[in-house]
Amino acid sequence: MTPYFTAPGLWPRSRAPRAMTSIVGAILLVVAGVLPAAADASDFGPWRAPTAVAEVNTVAHEGCPIESPDGKHLYIASTRPGGYGKNDIWVASRAKKSDPFGPMQNLGSAINSAENEFCPTPLKDGRLLFVSDRAACGATPGMTPPVGDIYITRQRDDGSWKRPRHLGCVADGSGPNFVGGEFGPSLVRTDGVTYLYFSSTGTTGNHDIYRSRRNDNGTFGAPQPVAELNTLAVDQMPNVSADGSEIVFASSRNGNMDIFTATFNSSTGLWSTPVPVTAVNTAEPESRPSLSADGKRLYFGRGVTADIYVSKRAVLDD
Repeated sequence: MTPYFTAPGLWPRSRAPRAMTSIVGAILLVVAGVLPAAADASDFGPWRAPTAVAEVNTVAHEGCPIESPDGKHLYIASTRPGGYGKNDIWVASRAKKSDPFGPMQNLGSAINSAENEFCPTPLKDGRLLFVSDRAACGATPGMTPPVGDIYITRQRDDGSWKRPRHLGCVADGSGPNFVGGEFGPSLVRTDGVTYLYFSSTGTTGNHDIYRSRRNDNGTFGAPQPVAELNTLAVDQMPNVSADGSEIVFASSRNGNMDIFTATFNSSTGLWSTPVPVTAVNTAEPESRPSLSADGKRLYFGRGVTADIYVSKRAVLDD
């Protein structure tokens, strides 16, 4: 099986829309404003040569790595045995950031289904955004490559997960999900406004980065392409820093799937021209990058066999 997170350019075309139930507004009203503070992008030194996160890699495909806001958990998507479907979401934990991660644990059947679950994005207070193709706007479950939509759930105090809620479809005005596949949700609140960044084949079939503004009732408005980040190539799976000053994403604009980064100009409201993160890019495909909440670690997937890597950088004041 070709992993969805390392196959550049293999994205589905648009299909007829189908209405879905939108998320309860109260969930994201709580999420808004609770992301942790981080140093500005200019406060950091350069990224260093990455190393494999050996304790989480197997002979199966691993991808979509992202730390929890407290840095003590690493979420991934994996085809490893012991799951519920084709790709499942797993998590590994550690006591402190300097420790290696412990064994991977499957998040269970409340989140994982017989289909593909991927692109987990943990938020504060136990909430989790992720993508699933169990039921998507205008798509048939189980398509290859997967045509997934963005969902949200929350972990209870006893460790179990609530039933995931679909964020709603663009077609009926209930949410941000197009009839094409969505990838890499990233929630950020800046200047009193909450945005959901993600990538999608949208209405064009070309994979681009979009941004959806959260409404006062907690739902999300119609997504708008982030033009300064997009090209005619594949631009996908964005992740925005906790303070909204920096974004990382994967792109094939240079002929290979590589990691790119840009910084936000609050005066113009635009992102800078993206530049490749040369310290981590290789001839192999790199995919779904994510920044730790403190901005010091950059996780991503690499290679056709899809393993997890991490690059580190220092705060200049350190």
